[in-house]
Amino acid sequence: MKKRVVIALATKDFDPTEAAVPWHVLSGAGHEVVFATADGAPGACDPLMLKGVLFGQIGATKENVALYQAMSETEAFAHPITFADIRTEGEGAHDLLVLPGGHAQGMRQYLEDETLQGKVAEFLAKDRPLGSICHGAVVLARSKATDGTPAIAGRRITGLPKTMEMGAWLLTCTYMGGYFRTYPEWVQDEVRGSLGDGDFATGPLVPAYGNPFTVRDGNLVTARWPGDAQRFAQELLDLIGGEA
Repeated sequence: MKKRVVIALATKDFDPTEAAVPWHVLSGAGHEVVFATADGAPGACDPLMLKGVLFGQIGATKENVALYQAMSETEAFAHPITFADIRTEGEGAHDLLVLPGGHAQGMRQYLEDETLQGKVAEFLAKDRPLGSICHGAVVLARSKATDGTPAIAGRRITGLPKTMEMGAWLLTCTYMGGYFRTYPEWVQDEVRGSLGDGDFATGPLVPAYGNPFTVRDGNLVTARWPGDAQRFAQELLDLIGGEA
């Protein structure tokens, strides 16, 4: 059965791989994929991830750059809905919400958006399929249940591990400053603070595209970085029942 999927995007600086790979897998399986931004204007990815930094060693692969370019040329990408239009029930409800990440400073608008956080809390409260990758876990961590407690308290999830975030920052800080450091607090530390007695899984110590890692906790699927994106997308597809 065809499902309605919404991928939430920052206005700028989201990671191209973490958005384009789920779009490719889910739309390729016949599901309807739309995008959402804060104001309904098209989002834009972090351009440095298309070019690569650290002599091209950190960035989207050639294949994933092509997927992003294909995604950016679709009508759905050019005409997103707003975060306020994301629906968990009634006619036109969305069957899956996807939260890509990104680390550049333009991501703060997305990570701090209270409307998006409210929608995430609704998905969690109603146990509707939800996925986050990398900094998307920060949106999870900042989403509050109706009683004001963290909406992910007690869950088992993953997100960008401190070792990976710190490593990228240390490798580039002398010439790129805080480009790889979105906030003074590491992603892993902020997310752990919202989990209570839950668990933040870091996965394999050495990240590699050939060694992906994801965590599924009920209807919530989480992943760490672009190298997990293909497996993350397949887990999301499985979550909503596979091919349309």
